[in-house]
Amino acid sequence: MNTSKDTRLGTESIPKLMVQLAVPSVIAQLINVLYNIVDRIYIGRIPQVGHLALTGVGVTFPILTLISAFSSFVGAGGAPLAAISLGKGEREKSEHILGNSLSMLLFFSVALTILFQLGKEPLLYMFGASDNTITYAMDYITIYLWGTVFVQIALGLNLFITSQGQARTAMLSVLIGAVINIILDPVFIFGLNMGVKGAAYATIISQAVSAAWVLWFLCSKKSSIRIRPCYLKLSGKIVKNISMLGISPFIMSSTESAISIVLNHGLQTYGGDLYVGSMTILQSVMQLLSIPIGGFTQGVQPIISYNYGAQKFDRVKKTAKLLISSTFLLSFLFTLMTLFFPGFFGSLFTSQPELLGLVKKVMPIYMFGMLIFGLQNGCQATFLGLGQAKISIFIALLRKVILLIPLAIILPRFFGVMGIYYSEPIADLISATTAITLFFVSIRKILSPDALKKLS
Repeated sequence: MNTSKDTRLGTESIPKLMVQLAVPSVIAQLINVLYNIVDRIYIGRIPQVGHLALTGVGVTFPILTLISAFSSFVGAGGAPLAAISLGKGEREKSEHILGNSLSMLLFFSVALTILFQLGKEPLLYMFGASDNTITYAMDYITIYLWGTVFVQIALGLNLFITSQGQARTAMLSVLIGAVINIILDPVFIFGLNMGVKGAAYATIISQAVSAAWVLWFLCSKKSSIRIRPCYLKLSGKIVKNISMLGISPFIMSSTESAISIVLNHGLQTYGGDLYVGSMTILQSVMQLLSIPIGGFTQGVQPIISYNYGAQKFDRVKKTAKLLISSTFLLSFLFTLMTLFFPGFFGSLFTSQPELLGLVKKVMPIYMFGMLIFGLQNGCQATFLGLGQAKISIFIALLRKVILLIPLAIILPRFFGVMGIYYSEPIADLISATTAITLFFVSIRKILSPDALKKLS
């Protein structure tokens, strides 16, 4: 087996490792966001109906994010545990975690496909669809759901490649699918005149190729840990440990669905289709920021997990400090660009004058809290890398469940439709400040042999 890739996590220069692992991971996430972003760019330019089609696809976001949330639940819960076990020298346990993770992903794929195919239409109306947009939403989501298993495997298992320190290989799995998606989108949407159905077909085909690549690698001798049939049988203890750690990223992802429901419903109530369309664009721009930062943290997280398992606590501290400062700087600089050039970012998705004018007005408000949100990204990734489930869960719940959703319901009663846009920066600022405070208060206690033993 290829062991040199993971052992270097405990020996090489930390800044060098961060560059080697984070850069490919960031590129992978930037490429990954193209799956949805490219779809929206093309859909928004469908002649005559582009703005309605874009809004229709936008109301499918809660379902898409919930599907991705389950892949995060398994992948982001299992991969750090596998990396910690590698740091301890327990390779067999790492493979047991990987095998159980695959079985969990397959189970969720079947359950989610059945659930959403049966209840998609009433759900889409609840998520903000109107009679003008429901056809486009139904066309897209019906096809997308048949590819759920590909999404689960491609996203969930790819994290186990990154956790070995093989970020370039993980990047390739995403790159292959994204290139196929970019090529197929215009062919299906415009060339074959399939509209939003073409975008959905392009997405599931590209995800299927990515999933096949990930499975091939994790079954090959190139992988430090491999998928083995004997470890596919679920172990209660392993499933529990994966679930305890995975619940935090699950909350972070799945609550996007709840947030989309609340925001879209409020925007439809207080504004109409135009305002729902603006949120589709705002969330897309926020993805352009949050997903690359997520890629950076995913790339660095294995360094934290491996060295924590090896009890090299000084290396953990140094990595965590560099991670948090880097994510803060990235979020601050990108957000500044959206504050000063909202028209540019809005024009990526629409040329419709009224919608673009609204986006230019609300984007600086909606994005303001992201100036410091990198602090929360860095802290959250550190706690996950250290296997700290309880703190991670609290931070995830604070921003979205405790703050954002109530604010999005209450503020419009005082400020009208603009109250919905105000809720995002308020929640971001409070939760980021809380996360960095918790980091400084708790990190010393976590970095101890006694705390590590509790994860066994």
